[in-house]
Amino acid sequence: MRLEVLDVSKGFRRGAGRLLPVLDHVTFRVEPRGFACLVGPSGCGKSTILNLLAGLIPPDGGVIRIGGRELDRRSHRIGYVFQRPRLLNWRTVRQNVEFALRADGVPADEWRVRVYDVLALVGLEQFADEYPLTLSGGMQQRVAIARALAIAPDVLLIDEPFSHLDELTARTQRRELRRFRDQIEATVVFVTHNALEAAYLADRVYVLSARPARITTEFTIEAPRTREIDDPYVIDTQRAVLKALGVE
Repeated sequence: MRLEVLDVSKGFRRGAGRLLPVLDHVTFRVEPRGFACLVGPSGCGKSTILNLLAGLIPPDGGVIRIGGRELDRRSHRIGYVFQRPRLLNWRTVRQNVEFALRADGVPADEWRVRVYDVLALVGLEQFADEYPLTLSGGMQQRVAIARALAIAPDVLLIDEPFSHLDELTARTQRRELRRFRDQIEATVVFVTHNALEAAYLADRVYVLSARPARITTEFTIEAPRTREIDDPYVIDTQRAVLKALGVE
């Protein structure tokens, strides 16, 4: 479904009652099954945007639409992948995915097929009966992605999922995400600090300013989705994104 964020602003009250402006009339769009990356400095409000898109907090102004209708958690399915996997370590991989299905009200007779399909998609079907602590950090994050995909989301929100991994593992996980992204129906919004990651993964990159954040620059990625991370176009786009962020 098409995602539209239109003129959205958000602030939070601090301890003394003063308003801390976080988002300043932010507008962007993501086409159906598109993959957009939000890039900006730490503390600028990227995660706040994801929380707004998830319906966890309301905007102070503006509107969010999915498929032409105003965001409503009761009628739109939103998958959320956090910075850390947040798995239930006392439950197996299979049971972690089933937990999301139960919470979303999916009938139990559909669980087996859905669990197998999403674990196969992320390459972990052979680990369904393992516990999270027996898996590597990268595998745990793939379980978290599978859990978010199990509900067949309209929009998939991903918040810096590889930032806590070493670079070798992170590079492998980015490649895995690129491998299966064309097989999912969801429209994706991915938050990152990493300009190279954004240029490699996205169809479109939105650069945010420091708080209160606004969109300062937009990049449309014209390289094929099968691109490699060392593709000259990807490297050139990374440099352009860094320049837009004020990093020379």
